[in-house]
Amino acid sequence: MARKKDSVWKMMGMLFRAHPWHGIPIGEHAPEVVGAYIEIVPTDTIKYELDKQTGYLKVDRPQLFSNICPTLYGLIPQTYCDELVGEYCSEKVGRPGILGDGDPLDICVLTEKTISHGDILMQCIPIGGMRMIDGDEADDKIIAVMKGDALYGKWNDIGDVPVGIIERLRHYFLTYKSIPGSTPRKKVEITHIYNKIEAYEVINRSHADYHREYGDIEEMLTKALKG
Repeated sequence: MARKKDSVWKMMGMLFRAHPWHGIPIGEHAPEVVGAYIEIVPTDTIKYELDKQTGYLKVDRPQLFSNICPTLYGLIPQTYCDELVGEYCSEKVGRPGILGDGDPLDICVLTEKTISHGDILMQCIPIGGMRMIDGDEADDKIIAVMKGDALYGKWNDIGDVPVGIIERLRHYFLTYKSIPGSTPRKKVEITHIYNKIEAYEVINRSHADYHREYGDIEEMLTKALKG
């Protein structure tokens, strides 16, 4: 059965592009090493995001002001921020009723290399994260380094990251949805910068939330193909 299942997936991979959210594995060594799908790079003046229905990268909106993401930015495949992620956020901030935002888990990736465009996959090592709350929804941002990076790859935990980099990330995520002169639609706050142990917990919970929402995609499709 395992060989038949493997052959089905090998054929699917040869014929079709994998959906970056559902068709790419989180990684066999998660949460210590995870796959990431990159949507935005620091030179982008357009905010791109994954179209969840088609799996293609789409234009969300032009960046109207000077907000430029300071790192590579994207999502961790086969994650979903829902009840378990929300519960952990509520526990940490002492505020009941927080839910996940219903999106894949976001990741910011540090690298010394210049990467010119998004819509790429890479292996990353989580070293911490930001506990961001958008309205009453948990919207965590995992902070990671690109695996094998000659400079940032030596950083093992959030304490290794210079304060200036953290503050750039904080400023971006607190302001990138804001339009000068207008009242924000929802309150956005960053309550904590946390270490890799908490990042691992958020990743594990988001992966569990994904399976609670979507089940085992490979198993379901294999059964469907068998008829």
